[in-house]
Amino acid sequence: MSKKRWLVAGAWVTAAAAGLAGPAFAGWDALNMTQGVTDLSKIIYDLHMLIFLVCVGIAVLVFGAMIFAMVRYRKSKGAVADTTFVHSTKFEIVWTLLPVIILIAMAVPAAKALIVIEDTRNSELTIKVTAYQWKWQYDYLDSGVNFFSTLAESSNFAREKGSGIDPNTVDHYLLEVDHHAVIPVDTKVRLLLTANDVIHAWWVPALGMKKDAIPGFVNEMWIRAHKTGTYRGQCAELCGRDHGFMPIVVDVVSKEDFARWLETNKPAVEAAPSVPAAPPAPADAAAAPTSPTNG
Repeated sequence: MSKKRWLVAGAWVTAAAAGLAGPAFAGWDALNMTQGVTDLSKIIYDLHMLIFLVCVGIAVLVFGAMIFAMVRYRKSKGAVADTTFVHSTKFEIVWTLLPVIILIAMAVPAAKALIVIEDTRNSELTIKVTAYQWKWQYDYLDSGVNFFSTLAESSNFAREKGSGIDPNTVDHYLLEVDHHAVIPVDTKVRLLLTANDVIHAWWVPALGMKKDAIPGFVNEMWIRAHKTGTYRGQCAELCGRDHGFMPIVVDVVSKEDFARWLETNKPAVEAAPSVPAAPPAPADAAAAPTSPTNG
C-alpha cells in the first residue's frame, strides 16, 4: 500500500473514532460488572477485578513477548531460525510451574469469597421465595406476611400485540410488579428458594446474587443491603412462554419503615371462638331430695 493510501486510511479511522468516542464512552460502565449495594456484591466485584487484572497482566506479558519476537527476529532483519533447538528442560519446568502458581494464587481469594457467600448463619430475617409460571410468592416466615408478586398491569397491557400502547411511555416497562418485596437496610436476610413447576432463577444484579429455584429442592442465599432504594431484576432461567415477563422488585427501606410495613401487612388475627356457657341445671334436679346417709 502506498504512503498516500496509508494516510487516507488513517484519516478515515481517526474520523470514525472521533465520531464514536462519545457514545462508546457513555456506555463504558455498562460493560463491567455491577458493583451493587450489598456485602456480597462488593466481595464478588473485587474478586472479579482482581482476576481481570491478573488476566490482563498475563495477556500483556504473553502478547508482548510474541510481538517483540516477531518484530525483532523477522526475516527482513536477517534473522535465521535455529533449527537445532527442540527441547529445554528448564523452559518446560518454568512454563509448567508458573501457571500452577498463578492458579493457586487466584484460588485462595476465590475460595474465601465462596465460603462467605455460602455462610447463612446469624440471619436476622428469613424469607421463603417460591417461583411459579410466571410469578413469585414471598413468605416472611417469622411474621406470617405472605403475598404474590406478578407483572404490573401497565406492562402486561402494553406487551400485548395490538394494544396500541407505546412501551416507551410505560414506567419501568417489564420491570415493575404489583407487589414489591421489602427488606430492611443493614440486615442479614436469608432467602429460601424453591419452585412449584419448573426451574426458575431469582436474580437482582444490584444485590449481587443469583440462585436457581428448583421444584422439590430448597436453595438458600443471603443478602445485606447497605443503601435504601428500589432494585430490579428478572427470572434468569428460561422457564417457558412468559419467561421474559417475570420481573423482581425489591425495596430496601429503613428498619423503622420495615417494621411499620410488616405490621401493616400482617394477616388479621381472628378472634378465638368463645366457649359456650354450660346450660343451667333443671329445676327438678335442683329440688330433688338427697338420699340419707348411714350414721
